[in-house]
Amino acid sequence: MKKRIIIIVGIIILIILSIYLGFVFYKDYRIRHAKIEVILKDDLSMEFGEKKKISDFVVSINGEKILNDEEIKYKKIGKKQLSISYMNDEKIKVSYQFEIEIKDTIEPYVWLGKTFRVKKGEDINLIEKIQYGDNYDSHPNCKIEGDYDLMTVGKYPLTFIISDSSKNTYKHEFILDVYEESGEKPKPAEINYIDFEEIKQKYKNENTKIGLDISAWQGDIDFEKIKKAGVEFLFIRVGSKSSPTEYFVDKKFERNITLAQQYDIPVGVYYYSYARSEEEARKDAKWVMEQIKDYKIELPVVFDWEEWSNFNFYRVSFYELTNIAASFLEEIEKNGYQGMLYSSKSYLENVWFQLDYDTWLAHYTKETNYEGEYQYWQMTSSGKIDGIDGPVDVNIFYQ
Repeated sequence: MKKRIIIIVGIIILIILSIYLGFVFYKDYRIRHAKIEVILKDDLSMEFGEKKKISDFVVSINGEKILNDEEIKYKKIGKKQLSISYMNDEKIKVSYQFEIEIKDTIEPYVWLGKTFRVKKGEDINLIEKIQYGDNYDSHPNCKIEGDYDLMTVGKYPLTFIISDSSKNTYKHEFILDVYEESGEKPKPAEINYIDFEEIKQKYKNENTKIGLDISAWQGDIDFEKIKKAGVEFLFIRVGSKSSPTEYFVDKKFERNITLAQQYDIPVGVYYYSYARSEEEARKDAKWVMEQIKDYKIELPVVFDWEEWSNFNFYRVSFYELTNIAASFLEEIEKNGYQGMLYSSKSYLENVWFQLDYDTWLAHYTKETNYEGEYQYWQMTSSGKIDGIDGPVDVNIFYQ
């Protein structure tokens, strides 16, 4: 009897195993013979720094949608393998591989006008003195064609030539003006103030708010007066660095943020960064959050990088600089604050890659022609308002 039971159990197990193996073999057969129809676009290349998804290279598939349609990640130019995963018309999950090319076809950029002035006898490397950079290369090749003498006053026609590793080359003709210093101290430029009330009348509506950004440069601000004048928000400098390792808090930060909140003016903060790496930017963000943790921050925490006159010495590409900013802002946002990038129109158009964060545009004009997206517009640095001695930056917030 016991032997018979064992035989019956064995037969049942064999039947179950046969059914299971049959199912596995059938499933494998269906997958291996599943119909895959993927039609790709003719151009399987993208520009370095461009944001694209897998679907941007696909014309059609024999299925409803791509299951892994995510943004393509890369750090270098060259060939890159992509894989599509989707459910075909037979409801079978299939995959398809193809190759794209990441290209760099963008010329390096030079901040150079028609004339470049240098004081006679100044001990400089002219190439390093001229500001330049590249989207991909951290140190593009530069040379100057033409003869000049920094010890002799004169105007020298020259050509600045810059090339990157993808052989993108830009040539810029300019006049090197070697001048003699007169010895007279130049008179300080007269400030053409713009009255805060005028700005309000022109730009204030149901979709905007008018505010200021302030720091120790504005001295002891009379918050009662600026509140009465109609200031609706403030960006307050939290601090910066005095050396690569030493932070400092803005001398008026505590006073400014305490009084702003006492007068119920919404605040954000900005940090003037000298970061050279993503790691350093994350440390900066942690330092900023330590300074603001006891205050109510309703507006963004801003990354402000303006080391353009020293950009050559940082040895970073525009892509690397963008990642530095992104590291700061990512650290800020993962801790519950809103991050934002501050920069001028020229640098937003020619340096920064697209970031998934808000933008604070600096463009000193009556009507900006910047075509990118921005939430705040710093429209002047020469604002005049009762309660502040001297000029102040005025900003428009678009709700």
